[in-house]
Amino acid sequence: MQMYGFFSILGVGIVIGLIARILVPSMQPIGCIMTIICGIVGAGVGLWIGASFLGQDWGFSWVTFLVQILMAVILVAIVAALFRRSSA
Repeated sequence: MQMYGFFSILGVGIVIGLIARILVPSMQPIGCIMTIICGIVGAGVGLWIGASFLGQDWGFSWVTFLVQILMAVILVAIVAALFRRSSA
């Protein structure tokens, strides 16, 4: 992986993580770093799903972008529930 690919994954992951955090209802007991990690993982999984199952290429696609956001929303909700359960 080239250096600009690494930075683009980080940038997209941060944006997708923030969008996911906004879309998940209620207060999340997770910090910014965990939100960014969920966004990066969600972006990676969404990109893989878009390329493998939806026939999208590895470039930008609105369908892949929406799948990335969906994956990040699911991850933020799961991680927030786990943090909420462990702190209670």
